[in-house]
Amino acid sequence: MELFKTTNIDFLGRRKYFLALSAVLITAGLASIISKGGLKMGIDFKGGTLVYVKFAEPPNVALIRTALTEKGLSVAGLQPFTEVGGTNELKIDLDLVSEDEDLTSGRTQIVETLDELYPKEEGKLDFNNAGSEALALRLGDNDRVSGLGLTTDELREVAETLIAFRDQAPHSGLVRDFSLFTSVPGVNPDVITALPEATYLGGYAIRGLGAVGPKIGADLQLQARNATLAALGGMLLYIAFRFEWVYGVAAVVAVFHDVLVTLGFLSFFDREIELPVIAALLTLVGYSMNDSIVIFDRVRENRKQPKKQPLLQVLNLSVNQTMARTLLTSALTLVAVVALFLFGGEALRGFSFALVVGVVVGTYSSIFIAGPILLWWQGSRDARVAGGGRPRH
Repeated sequence: MELFKTTNIDFLGRRKYFLALSAVLITAGLASIISKGGLKMGIDFKGGTLVYVKFAEPPNVALIRTALTEKGLSVAGLQPFTEVGGTNELKIDLDLVSEDEDLTSGRTQIVETLDELYPKEEGKLDFNNAGSEALALRLGDNDRVSGLGLTTDELREVAETLIAFRDQAPHSGLVRDFSLFTSVPGVNPDVITALPEATYLGGYAIRGLGAVGPKIGADLQLQARNATLAALGGMLLYIAFRFEWVYGVAAVVAVFHDVLVTLGFLSFFDREIELPVIAALLTLVGYSMNDSIVIFDRVRENRKQPKKQPLLQVLNLSVNQTMARTLLTSALTLVAVVALFLFGGEALRGFSFALVVGVVVGTYSSIFIAGPILLWWQGSRDARVAGGGRPRH
């Protein structure tokens, strides 16, 4: 499939403008990172406590922050977000106060704070935060349910059915109305009637818990850095073996450019660097490298033609010949990652954001960064030859 029959665009002739644009983007990104004291690290790398909470109504973020701060907790962030379907969720991120801090204490204090803001009903079980075992025991103590003569295993099965109903869409962990239970199949109506007597529907539900110690966070930072450098080094060796070493250098510099620009955008938009973001960066490395290899392969084939052309013309010709393929691949990939960004949920928002930026920047660098580096190398080699130096291949 071709988007264009033929193109004859002088990409390399405009290289100075695009190199200047890249310099501006990288400089602005580094300035943003430095001004903010570094990249915004997620719990995976800095350590701390992370709790995802879903609310029946939009949460009062300021009130929750004040209540947590009054307990002496170091609140790194309270990030509200609305998933598809209109659910109200809040990500509560606590920094580590000391290296020997008990990681469970932060989670406990968050739950205690929420219990104060969303009071419990005495003598009843919070259905939205209950497990199946606790629910089975509470139902077994109810006179209406005990009169049914259900065995312990049958009570547990009923409780598991009700919890599964709570956790599936569209409730996704939080039920707002007892009348909804009438639609649960296979549950005795008396059990449904007994639910409001034995339980209540709390105003919030804990949807996820996480805690990372400082040593693990530091180790993950080191491993993420090593993984990225190892990927770049391996690809440099592969391209140097497949083509020439300078092709490998050009491709790696282009990919390094992509990573720097993407990190700059992450800093601009205050996105946290988490493990999924590192996965996106590694994906970007492979994606951008593949684009560069396609163009370099065409360059190598064109340089084998009997009619020798200057490298500038060969690069322009090669980019034009691969333009349809590059744009088609990039456009389809971009559609997928934009859909992931819009509809993938907050858990994948950082990952998909990095991919959206990376796909655009990766395509740009394959055309406007890798080629000029090859051209610069050729000019440097010609200058050495003219000066009596010996060119190195």
